[in-house]
Amino acid sequence: MTTMSVAEYARDCAAQGLRGDYSVCCADFTVAQGYDYSTEEQAVWRTLCDRQTKLTRKLAHHSYLDGVEKLGLLDRIPDFEDISAKLRKLTGWEIVAVPGLIPAAPFFDHLANRRFPVTNWLRTRQELDYIVEPDMFHDFFGHVPVLSQPVFADFMQMYGRKAGDIIALGGDEMITRLYWYTAEYGLMQEGGQQLKAFGAGLMSSFTELQFAVDGKDAHHVPFDLETVMRTGYEIDKFQRAYFVLPSFDALRDAFQTADFEAIVARRKGQPALDPATV
Repeated sequence: MTTMSVAEYARDCAAQGLRGDYSVCCADFTVAQGYDYSTEEQAVWRTLCDRQTKLTRKLAHHSYLDGVEKLGLLDRIPDFEDISAKLRKLTGWEIVAVPGLIPAAPFFDHLANRRFPVTNWLRTRQELDYIVEPDMFHDFFGHVPVLSQPVFADFMQMYGRKAGDIIALGGDEMITRLYWYTAEYGLMQEGGQQLKAFGAGLMSSFTELQFAVDGKDAHHVPFDLETVMRTGYEIDKFQRAYFVLPSFDALRDAFQTADFEAIVARRKGQPALDPATV
């Protein structure tokens, strides 16, 4: 992996117009949360949570809803330290503030040490439905609740520990696809064949959550780790495939036992599978 200094990364982000303040990053790309949110920002947070909760109560997997109840994320913008104290007791994880997207190496290192990076700024009222950059609502409302579940928390730590090695083998696109189709857009069975969502990209999306779970044109595919790692994905539109896990145990066990060296050797350089046809 190419390394980049904090100063270089800050300059690059500024050149791209990213809104986080990367100039105040520590060496691990963390920043202070700076809990000085305005009345308008608090109102936007409540609007987002109120609207999305109406959907998640019907469409989210019970593990996600359990995490929301245990952590308490809905009434006001969360204080990272308060949530970390609760999360440490549940799974040993904590929250660290970042200004937005950070490089792969420090991101993996945080995951490997049970620290989840959360953006410290919130979208505006004009961005309720869609935002290009991940913000606090996506990171917190989307990702953090399922980190209260021990098995998924273990998977995320293993992912952080192994991702760098898989990238070094040439499997950077493959390991990214695995994260995308699980942590971001994963579905899981609940009560037999009923489908529910847990991925953060779905939890934080008013429109795609409904489509992914209940949409008549949504393409649901049984989870297979190697197939997931080979399947292309969409960044700025609804996914053309959603992989369905039977349980978090199945995800952890598949990741733990996979021969990634062999998978990368077999598949490196091959074109991605079309998600509409997997």
